[in-house]
Amino acid sequence: MSNDLDTFIAAYSDSFGYAYDNNIILNWYPQRIMALCTQAQSLLELGVGHGFSTHRFSKFFSKHTVIDGSASVIAQFKAQYPDSPAEIVESYFETFDTDQRFDFIVMGFVLEHVDDPQVVLQRFKRFLAPGGRCFVLVPNGESLHRRFGHAAGLLDDMMALGSGDLELGHVRSYSLQSLTAELQAAGLEVVRKEGVFLKPFTTGQLKELNLGADIVQAMCTVGIDYPELSCALMLEATVAAS
Repeated sequence: MSNDLDTFIAAYSDSFGYAYDNNIILNWYPQRIMALCTQAQSLLELGVGHGFSTHRFSKFFSKHTVIDGSASVIAQFKAQYPDSPAEIVESYFETFDTDQRFDFIVMGFVLEHVDDPQVVLQRFKRFLAPGGRCFVLVPNGESLHRRFGHAAGLLDDMMALGSGDLELGHVRSYSLQSLTAELQAAGLEVVRKEGVFLKPFTTGQLKELNLGADIVQAMCTVGIDYPELSCALMLEATVAAS
């Protein structure tokens, strides 16, 4: 069932051209979510991806279930983290079902991949326990470095998918406004908007600067308050009152 998804596995390695950005973002946001979750309750996570978030979440939440449609990605994670206590289910998001209800759901860089985000959002909001919280993360098509590129005449359309997007299997781009509207259309109430990694220059330029860990940490910390400019968006939502 996962043959199509397996074609993108090469982008989930350190040889990927944007691995520098991915390592920063994917190591930062799990720590940020855990800081916002005062109790280590149950978590349903969509996608294993690079495995960074799954590895960290599995050590924090009392119950951790992960869904992924790619057998190769799952196998890669299990080989890298053989002792992980996370329960990993091979399934497409659109067909996954369970009688369980979860205190937290994390959709980390999922909606830019799927055929119909509304199908996924409306399906998974049913799996939230009463008072449950959903964290949704996507790349930001209007990030600061893309705005600079556009203003300099290097990028005709900020929202257009780039080569890195296509390598990762992205099919759409989001802005803060369009992601907010997407969640609201699914009957979710957005209660928090944060940025992940305020990136001022291109990946190549940042790597040449050889920045220290303290500066990279600062770009992530400052980005919290500037979602519209950050490299990625993180929105927290709950089920809207009927």
